[in-house]
Amino acid sequence: MQKMLMYFWGFLYNNYFRFWLKWLLRLLTQKCELQRVLEGSKAGARRTLSIEHSLESSKNKILRNAVHIEEAEVEKCVRDLMKEKKIKQKDTGFKTDLRISLLQITGYKKLYLNVEDLRKIPYDSDNEEHEDQLIELWNLLMPHENLKARITKQWCDIGFQGDDPKTDFRGMGLLGLMNLVYFSKHYTDEARQILSHSHHPKLGYSYAIVGINLTEMAYSLLKNGALKSHLYNMVFGLPQMEHFHQFYCYLVYEFDKFWFEEEPESIMHFNHYREKFHEKIKGLLLDCNVILTLGDTKKP
Repeated sequence: MQKMLMYFWGFLYNNYFRFWLKWLLRLLTQKCELQRVLEGSKAGARRTLSIEHSLESSKNKILRNAVHIEEAEVEKCVRDLMKEKKIKQKDTGFKTDLRISLLQITGYKKLYLNVEDLRKIPYDSDNEEHEDQLIELWNLLMPHENLKARITKQWCDIGFQGDDPKTDFRGMGLLGLMNLVYFSKHYTDEARQILSHSHHPKLGYSYAIVGINLTEMAYSLLKNGALKSHLYNMVFGLPQMEHFHQFYCYLVYEFDKFWFEEEPESIMHFNHYREKFHEKIKGLLLDCNVILTLGDTKKP
């Protein structure tokens, strides 16, 4: 019943009340909705999410199309929107702020496509670059122990399921490997510490498998738009693959803490605690001011 009422109210607001509210506010302020949003909020997620919603909800085709442009079209789009809304081109403040929001919106969409492309690339043991990354992962995590062979039970020591890690990358493809390597390369001490934790006799878990599982979590949050607030607050411009990797690092670090705080009875309950952790992260991402990183003490 409550969902039906919310849907009904949303329908009335978007199709009737919103138009008249915008008309009244424009009459009172002599400013369009885009101007009011940009002047009424500081740079970041709250502003860009409001701009995105305003453009998507507009009955004007030019405004609606603005959220689907490419990076190269941003400058022209800003000029077109200013012309359409009769805003003077010499208003450099409006122009700069709108440009930043459009770069964030287009950058988020492009980042998702880039992440999706990597996810779709299967791990190929005949690809030298793929193999080099896998060996790099081992060397970063196990610097004092050499691999005896490419296919060996030693891979289980860093949390793979069998003697050939390629089979564990099926779900997330090359993206899963790149995330693992990034964390191990840029946060080497933390990665080795967490790997050590994963060998705990009672609370241990498969480090690499959990890492790939967290790649899926990061990917799904990006896909459904949940990462917008985090990335819009973090990057005043185009979000890059680097920023996705950084968010993944946050998940790995925080999940390890979460796992040991929860003290599961066994690894058999992993899915339950994974979902509990997922819900915790989704809750944090609802905050328009959120930025989820490992902190200033950790070098990117």
